[in-house]
Amino acid sequence: MHFTATADTDIGISKSVNQDSVLIKHASWSGGEILMAIVCDGMGGLSMGETASATVIRAFASWFDNDLPFELEYQDLSVIGEKWAHMLKELNLKLLDYTSSRGLPEMGTTFTGILFLNGSYVIAHVGDSRLYRIDTDIRQITEDQTFVAREIKRGAMTPEQARTDKRRNLLLQCVGAKPAVEPVLQYGKAEPGVYLLCSDGFRHEISGQEMLQALAPGKLSGKKAMHKQTLGLIDTVKRRKEKDNISAILIKAE
Repeated sequence: MHFTATADTDIGISKSVNQDSVLIKHASWSGGEILMAIVCDGMGGLSMGETASATVIRAFASWFDNDLPFELEYQDLSVIGEKWAHMLKELNLKLLDYTSSRGLPEMGTTFTGILFLNGSYVIAHVGDSRLYRIDTDIRQITEDQTFVAREIKRGAMTPEQARTDKRRNLLLQCVGAKPAVEPVLQYGKAEPGVYLLCSDGFRHEISGQEMLQALAPGKLSGKKAMHKQTLGLIDTVKRRKEKDNISAILIKAE
């Protein structure tokens, strides 16, 4: 399978620092192409959110460059997934120790990452950044780990109520804020189409239908078109007064 990937991030209309971090790693090997994509949405006082998201991104970039070549001897995504979960737990403790030992404000980051290898993928997820698959329709693959998502699942809140609830950004877990974190791992077969990873700032002010219309595979004929369509949605989000940072990664699988 061939992959084309782009990343776009914007500080937005109200924040002084972009606390989102994004990463794409793309390589070839004898078995085909490998692609890793990650979106992290940092949070915390001062520049703590930026530090948290960048720290996690750097660790996974290093893993791709230095550890993945050894994993290719076995190509076991379940093993890779467990190693990703272990990395996130270690990073969680590292960030927590960093702030507590220095008396700094609490910080943390979401994590949504996917690795495509040998026709399949593994996803690791913490928080409320999202991963969608887009083809003739749009499907959310990850599940938000938020207060409002939990209340919707319990039947105590409707999706319409959740969109305007003041607690919509209240996370049940993230990397770096609490002593324990439990990443959710998902596995699947890579299918042709578009995969979208995004921070919550990207999706709050646009609908799934708008994302589907702009990011359908037929609209994304190369990286230039992929950037154009993503930036068009980012501009829409900003016009609608989204206050958060805005980030999105597009992956077209063919």
